[in-house]
Order: sequence, then structure tokens, then C-alpha cells
Amino acid sequence: MSLVGFSAVATVTLLLCVLTGPDRDDLDEFYTGYGSLSPMRNGLAIAGDYISAATVLGTSGVIALFGYDGVVLALSTALSLMLLMFLLAEPLRNAGRFTMGDALTRRMPGGRSVRITASVVTLASLLPLMLVQLAGTGQLMGFILGFSGESMQTGCIVGVGALMISYAAIGGMKGTALIQILKIVLLLGSGLVVAALMLHRFDWNPGALFDAAAAGSGTGDAFLASGLQFAGSASPGIDMISSHLTVVLGGACLPHITMRMYTADSARQVRRSMSWAVSAVALFVLVITVVGFGATALLGRAAVAGADPRGNTAYLLGTRAVFGAEVSTAETVLFTTVTTAIFLTVLASVAGMILACANSLAHDVFAARVREMTPRREMLLARLSAAAVGAPAILLATLVQHHSLHPLITLSFCLGASAIAPALVYSLFWRRYTRTGLLATLIGGTVSVLVLMPGTNLVSGSPVAAFPDADFTWFPFTTTGLLSIPLGFLCGWLGTVSSGGARAEEQRRQYEAVEGWILAGAIRRSP
Repeated sequence: MSLVGFSAVATVTLLLCVLTGPDRDDLDEFYTGYGSLSPMRNGLAIAGDYISAATVLGTSGVIALFGYDGVVLALSTALSLMLLMFLLAEPLRNAGRFTMGDALTRRMPGGRSVRITASVVTLASLLPLMLVQLAGTGQLMGFILGFSGESMQTGCIVGVGALMISYAAIGGMKGTALIQILKIVLLLGSGLVVAALMLHRFDWNPGALFDAAAAGSGTGDAFLASGLQFAGSASPGIDMISSHLTVVLGGACLPHITMRMYTADSARQVRRSMSWAVSAVALFVLVITVVGFGATALLGRAAVAGADPRGNTAYLLGTRAVFGAEVSTAETVLFTTVTTAIFLTVLASVAGMILACANSLAHDVFAARVREMTPRREMLLARLSAAAVGAPAILLATLVQHHSLHPLITLSFCLGASAIAPALVYSLFWRRYTRTGLLATLIGGTVSVLVLMPGTNLVSGSPVAAFPDADFTWFPFTTTGLLSIPLGFLCGWLGTVSSGGARAEEQRRQYEAVEGWILAGAIRRSP
């Protein structure tokens, strides 16, 4: 039934992309869908982009293995989207048009170097996440369908990757938004039913569920207290702060999330869209908390870790365990719906990331080189860019599929928190910010992450590292955020204060000319 469900979803979603994709050479239609989505649908699309397979499988696994620490991680993801809603969403919508490069250059027109750098950072931050989603596809399909052959897993990666490229190239923003909406509805609907069944097993008493999970974890009360996830770290408390700070600042600043702000046609609509998105994500955090604890309560932590040392199968194991020994037809259909929703999550997440990368390459790199590029040619470049990004991602995913993928997830979030978040905050709110400061922020934040990341214990020095047999760890924390985030802000400040006086003053006046529009959507009137 799972195979039938996968095939049906792939067929229907591809057909929907063809039907809803742009039917003419119109850049606004391809990049933003003309802002035609209602706030509810746009909000669900934002939530769909935000909840990736890494969230569904990875975060629920952390909850199942580490209890309280996993719940804090899940809440950090929701808090990140709330920060985007209250701090950046409206200014981003006002400043941007199609891409992050548009938002960053709104205050300093003609910055081709800024556009190219923004495109490079977009690719660097999203490519690792794409690899995680694609590489996990083979293992996920093998777990669900019951095969373990490497050639079959590689074939699944190639097939799913080709579908994702098609979604991005054919559907554009509106087509991928429709897939995201379908995904979040399936994911939330099936997840709520599973969570309700899990609570029913414990007489609707969350306290009994948590106590059973603590007993099944083998760690007792430590499962319900802070520190279990980072117990092996030299400074567990500081390591936990660094990790959650990275998630909070980096999660919602990634380009495939921020590009959804440009699809709203007014400040009021972006506020209402974000309200729907935050509500959907918060509801899903509750779902994975219940299912993650339920997996440990019903099966035990050892069984969850035995199926996957990083707990990536905990969500599926908990769903299967809640049915008991005898599974009815209705429960079989529900499990098929859950697996299909996760499969659709992988498809939709990577399609959104490919679209963000393709848009950035076409609009910020290629179109910026030609003064008068026709919409037809730019759309063709965007579609070709989708293939140019997706094909190497598929190849790399087949090469890393048997390694730990946690470092790649962390790398994306660290880049979002250390390079993109400081650049957006400075660009949208600091009058004195200059082009030199912006380049220093993007480059300095990115370089600091790339230098520090290989020294973490996610890459070597631990059994679940990418290279478990090697040990070249020298950085004492799991993530680079505690050092790289301040460095990103510092580089931006140093670059700005070191800019020439006349040029800095000119760029300040350029920002003041558009400040009212960026911050409040107001047009400055001439006296």
C-alpha cells in the first residue's frame, strides 16, 4: 500500500505542478505566483517549506532519544519562525521582490557583487539540507518498503531527485506552494490522529506518557531533565545554548523560507500568513513531542536507537507501535498515509530549496549581467538552473548516503544564523550599513562557519560522527554558533566603520530614501 501511495502522490503532484505552473513568460508569475494565494494558503505553504524531513524525522528522533532536550529543540524551531514573523517578515516583504539579493540591494542599487555573494551564500546554505533530504530518501524508502540493497536506495534517490527538479522547473512558486500545502495538510492530519491514538493508549494522561517514556529510556528522571543530549560535551550547558541559539537565529532565515515573504501582496497579508504558519508549526511540534515520547514509552530507547542510532525512524516506529499487535485495515491505511506524508515532505522540501537556488542563480547572477534580459530568457535560465542545481545534489547525495548527515543539517543552520541573519538585520534596520559591511557580513560569517565546522564532534571523534574512525576534533561545541554568530555581526560592523566617509554617507542617504517603505510600506512624499 505504501508503494501505491507513493506512486499516486508522485503522479498527482506532478500533474498539479503542470496545471498550476506559469502558462506564459511572466517573471512575477514564476517567482511569486502574483501573490495570488490567500493568507491561509500562503501560511500553510510557509509552514510546509519550514517543516522539512529533517524536522519530522530528526527532531522526533532527538525527542525519542533525549526527551526534554528534544522538546526544547522542537520549541526552538517554532520560536525561530515567531522571530521571523515579528521582526523580519514585513520588512523583507517590503524590501524584496524575487530573491534575497533583491532584499539586500534595495538600499544600495547596482550592487552586482552583493547579488553574486548572496547567491553563493544561498547555494552554500541550502545544498547541505538538500543532500540530507535526498540521501535520507533511500534509507527511508528501504525502511518502509523492506529492502536494503544499495542499488535500490540509489535508484530511489535518483528518481525522487528527478521529481523534485521537475516540480521546481515546471511549477514555479505557485506549483511548489500547492505541493507544500498538500504536504502540510497530510502531515498534520495524519500526525494528529496518531498523537490522539498515542494519548488514548495512556488514558489521555500526558503525565503517564512522560513517566512511561522515562522508564523506557533507561535513564530515569534524567530523560525528563536538561542535559542528556550534551552529556558527553566538555561544557554541556554552553553547548546546549550554542545549539539552540543557532536553530533560533538560523532556521527561519534560510532563503527558501524568506522567499515566501515575497509572495504576499501586502503587509497585512504577510502578517496573517505568518500567523497561520506559526500556528501550523506549533501544532506539529506538539504532534512530534507526543509521538516521540510514545515511541520510547512503547518500544524503549534501546529499540529506537537500534533501528537508527540517530533516531530518524522514531516517528515511524512510534506510529507503528501505537497500533498494537493486530493491525486493522483502518490502521494500515493510516500508516500508509503517514509514510506517504513523509515521502511528500521530502519531495516538497527539496523542491522548495531547488527553486530558491534556481531563482537566485537566474535572477541575481545571470540576469544581473545583462541590462535588458527578456522575461522569456530569464525564465528559461531559472528552469535550467533548477536542473544545474538538482543534478549535482543528486550525485552528491548518492555518495554521502551512508555517512552521518547531522553535520550537514548543522552546517545549513549555522550559515543561516552566522551569515544570513546578521546581513538581513543590518540591511533592514541599520542606516549606516554599507556595501562593504554587507559583503564582510556574508563572507565573514560563511568563512567562520566553514573553518570551525570541521573541528566539531559531529564531523569526527564520536560514534555517530560523519567520520567515526577519525578524531581531529578541536572545537569544543557541537555547533559553531556561539563563536560564528558574533563573528558575523562583528564583520558587518567592522566593514561598515572602515568604509570611506563619502561613500558611506551616500549609501546612508540611499537607505533613508527607502527606509519608510522598507520598515512600514510607506512612500516618502516630497516636501
